[in-house]
Amino acid sequence: MNIENLSCNKSFEGWHKQYSHYSETLNCTMRFAVYLPPQASSGDKVPALYWLSGLTCTDENFMQKAGAHRIAAELGMAIIAPDTSPRGDEVPDDDGYDLGKGAGFYVNATQAPWSRHYRMYDYVLTELPALIESMFPVTGQRSIAGHSMGGHGALVLALRNPDRYRSVSAFSPICNPVNCPWGKKAFGAYLGKDTSSWADYDASLLMRNAREFVPALVDQGEADDFLAEQLKPEALEDAAIHSSYPLKLNRHDGYDHSYYFIASFIEQHLRFHAGFLFR
Repeated sequence: MNIENLSCNKSFEGWHKQYSHYSETLNCTMRFAVYLPPQASSGDKVPALYWLSGLTCTDENFMQKAGAHRIAAELGMAIIAPDTSPRGDEVPDDDGYDLGKGAGFYVNATQAPWSRHYRMYDYVLTELPALIESMFPVTGQRSIAGHSMGGHGALVLALRNPDRYRSVSAFSPICNPVNCPWGKKAFGAYLGKDTSSWADYDASLLMRNAREFVPALVDQGEADDFLAEQLKPEALEDAAIHSSYPLKLNRHDGYDHSYYFIASFIEQHLRFHAGFLFR
């Protein structure tokens, strides 16, 4: 696999690096970021946390704003941050911020014109880890996390693939996309009018029917402008009760949907994942 190094910055004795590569899954050139803790420089392989970002974001939002490098360096954990959608002039787009570029929703699109490129589910699940584990000093021990649309993606990937991930966490995830405006718009475009196929990408529906469990942590701000209409954490809580799923969902007074919220609690999330990645 050919990859190109785009940038390299030392951070807390580790290295934050950006790369581009051609994705066979997405049929376009993709960018991703890697944080390698100092332990990886000594020749040791380290476990990896995959971070999925939200609408309109790229790999840069989390790596620059979350303040995660210090704790990742202490714990000896790599962080992998892909982009949120395919990119390039040949990739279909939409005028809205919540569909098209920057809004891949971590699904495998089945509808034209999206289906040739918008297969972020397969990219995150299979192609990107295969590249990372072949090119960088990381083990096959993975956890996954994300924010908003990325929280939705992280939960769905872990719930559908409990053998692939040690743990999952999310900040302000879209918990029940089949019943919210963001989800209905994206799923209708990417997956088509047959709503029965949408359930494969709805964390609340998947958790309700789960038989294998991945430990899950969710944090939600109570001052989030999207809480009632778009995020619907109560649907996830109800699903966890129904299936006895090991979900811990924390609500925080005064916090909104921004990276100020993520930066305030990212240490707890990284330590949560470390408890399973290093077990």
